[in-house]
Amino acid sequence: MIPARFAHILFGLLLSGMMSFLVSGIATFRAAGLAEGFVGLWMTSWLNSWAVAFPAVLIVAPITRRLVARLVRADS
Repeated sequence: MIPARFAHILFGLLLSGMMSFLVSGIATFRAAGLAEGFVGLWMTSWLNSWAVAFPAVLIVAPITRRLVARLVRADS
């Protein structure tokens, strides 16, 4: 098991992996269709996009949490 102090990093890793997997699949399909080698193109696209998405999530998540906290009214 991973120590709880690393939960935010694991969350970012999994979230960015899943989101980049879906988005790169859609983008690859729209660009190439179901051409021969589609899966290889998709996996290459996914790994490249995940390499950008993971650090981006780690940077953007705290900013997003602060924005949400400002936009949401506390329950009374």
